[in-house]
Amino acid sequence: MPRLCQTDGLTDDQTQILAAVRTFVDEKILPVATELEHADEYPTEIVEGLKELGMFGLMIPEEYDGLGESLLTYALCVEEIARGWMSVSGVINTHFILAYMLMKHGTDEQKQTYLPRMAAGEVRGAFSMSEPGLGSDVAAVKTKATQTDSGYEITGQKMWLTNGGTSNLVAVLCKTDEGADSAYKNLTTFLVEKEPGFGEVTQGITVPGKIDKMGYKGIDTTEMVLESHQISADQVLGGKPGQGFYQMMDGVEVGRVNVAARACGIANRAFELGIAYAQQRETFGKPIAQHQAILFRLAEMATKVETAHAMMVRAARQKDAGERNDVEAGMAKMVASEYCNEVVQDSFRIHGGYGYSKEYEIERLYREAAFMLIGEGTSDIQKMIIGRSLLKDYRLA
Repeated sequence: MPRLCQTDGLTDDQTQILAAVRTFVDEKILPVATELEHADEYPTEIVEGLKELGMFGLMIPEEYDGLGESLLTYALCVEEIARGWMSVSGVINTHFILAYMLMKHGTDEQKQTYLPRMAAGEVRGAFSMSEPGLGSDVAAVKTKATQTDSGYEITGQKMWLTNGGTSNLVAVLCKTDEGADSAYKNLTTFLVEKEPGFGEVTQGITVPGKIDKMGYKGIDTTEMVLESHQISADQVLGGKPGQGFYQMMDGVEVGRVNVAARACGIANRAFELGIAYAQQRETFGKPIAQHQAILFRLAEMATKVETAHAMMVRAARQKDAGERNDVEAGMAKMVASEYCNEVVQDSFRIHGGYGYSKEYEIERLYREAAFMLIGEGTSDIQKMIIGRSLLKDYRLA
């Protein structure tokens, strides 16, 4: 049993689920991850295996045919999956966020319609806030939903949809005219159904194709263009317009725990590769692990991995307890992503020239780690969220 990334107080069910996921990662993901990643090939067989494990319905309540597990269980599973190949965790992440938003904010009819099929992996979810001209500035959304006699008509352009091609249900944040003074209260989330694939995937919706990226390969990241897309009013998440910003931010909050978990998984794998290589590579008549410079580096790497894991677990447990965790999730995401990059770079340096070769796994991790710095909000955005909240908590009388 590895020493790092252990979690106290898990139930027998949680322990069994994590053991099954780790076995799946070791046997089905790690042996093929680098080859599939270099080919930018969608991991179809791996995804089917995740369906069989119940990963698509892990947090969906049992009444909707899911496993009814906690955010902590989900985050720990994501950590294991990202240890194998971070892109695979992305396949289930946006699906999970949409399922969470439906569980927390959907109408009874929306839950009954979508959650059982999402648990089975029949409905594959994605969510969309970003646009070509905005990322973190969510209030600047330009995609507009105009009310019509039969519902709404949506026109605009969305960007950076993870699972944009493979999904068939997308939560899309749009501007609506609610007459509110605050821009945030004029935003509405729509549940947009479409066919998987590229090109014109349904009336008024085009998914042009995959965006070519530095890392995060295999998974499809796309744009989505909406031109007079007709949608009924009962596809408004929760049935009431003007709630979109709050709904999306609630989803992103748990998403930040997820990204922290992904960063922990990448960092843990980078440490495993680094400490293994340091014992195999010899210089000056002994393994490089016996040189103090490398030994100190390994110690620092392990400490960062353990720190990030502990903060991620705390943020997940706080959300599971029904408490607000915007600060804790932001801290966990910031620390985990920054430490992930540092640990990967240290492992890369331990590998020396071989780390620059595509034959070695650390090369893939080096490119994957960069995405953790920007996914679900940059470190600078996390600092703003954390700092503003702390000023409220520590306001002088």
